[in-house]
Amino acid sequence: MLAADFLALPFFDDAHRAFADRLGTWAEATVPGLVDHHDVDGSCRRLVTALGEAGFLKACVPGDQGGLRAALDVRTLCIARATLGYVDGLADFAFAMQGLGTGPISLFGTPAQKAAACPSVRDGKAISGFALSEPDAGSDVAALSTTATKVAGGWRLDGTKTWISNGGIADRYVVFARTGEAAGARGISAFIVPADTPGLSVIERIEVIAPHPLATLGFDNCVVPEDALLGRPGQGFAIAMATLDVFRSTVAAAALGMGNRALHEASRRAVSRKMFGAPLADLQLTQASLADSVAELEASALLIFRAAWEKDQGRERITKEAAIAKMVATENAQKVIDRAIQIFGGLGVKKGEKVEELYRDIRALRIYEGATEVQKIVIARAHLAKFQN
Repeated sequence: MLAADFLALPFFDDAHRAFADRLGTWAEATVPGLVDHHDVDGSCRRLVTALGEAGFLKACVPGDQGGLRAALDVRTLCIARATLGYVDGLADFAFAMQGLGTGPISLFGTPAQKAAACPSVRDGKAISGFALSEPDAGSDVAALSTTATKVAGGWRLDGTKTWISNGGIADRYVVFARTGEAAGARGISAFIVPADTPGLSVIERIEVIAPHPLATLGFDNCVVPEDALLGRPGQGFAIAMATLDVFRSTVAAAALGMGNRALHEASRRAVSRKMFGAPLADLQLTQASLADSVAELEASALLIFRAAWEKDQGRERITKEAAIAKMVATENAQKVIDRAIQIFGGLGVKKGEKVEELYRDIRALRIYEGATEVQKIVIARAHLAKFQN
């Protein structure tokens, strides 16, 4: 959870504080009863339905589609992910993908496209997917090879997408494919593809250390109508980057939530566990470990909400700021969770312990939506650009 004294900072207004309080209360009371980590598909469906019915998915759509604010509010999205990540990683995932999967439509869709997609996402009645990565094109988006060929009345998609979150359970995907207007990034377009479109298939469900719905999707003579095109031909790379510019900060927020939960669990363990006749918390090494964790999490939080605040103030792009937030927050959360396991000792690696679950949950966040190494490239290029003009 985000502490009340942090929410009192001028990054936030009263609506943010009310949202955080309501979601935190709801999540602690409701989420545990909806999640079964042995049934990730069913859990995600239940979570999306419940989040929609409670009104929290309004944060994932713009105001003209019943959203909380006129535009997507990145601070609200970050508050949601930090709160849900604290309670359960699968709950964070279910919320996040409703936003990311619909983000390109919210940002670039026509009124008709938004009206067709956003209300069902807002109400938790449809599940969204974002199909960008490929077997040979993950961080290097410009290298993707899935094609979209113009045909009578629409476009034909052919190729393979992998590591697709909500793959196999989504009702619709935003799919990025090469249309060839130019070489590299300038020849990519985005399409809205319903999951039941002929020619779209689930090739493989992918199992990972922190289970959630992931799949490889195949497109074989998959024809979509003209109005499935999102934005202009050749605008797909810009659409993908603008969407990630909004949601990359929220990955950092999810990591913050997980790190905060690990620190909470470690602190409780430190004051209750006796060693050498005294609580672990009395040992200076334990205090040093907790102090490092507190400092790292608070530094992460400031970077996250700096980036989110700047975007919400109207900055067109926050690529560097979001990259810094994601890099620092995910790396710091990994360290905090690892320290928590050390404080728990052998119990920390026992299946079913929260810190063991967090250790598996956090690992993917250092990779998806741009691995740490890619964030370093983004940050360095933005920094060096000031010296190359």
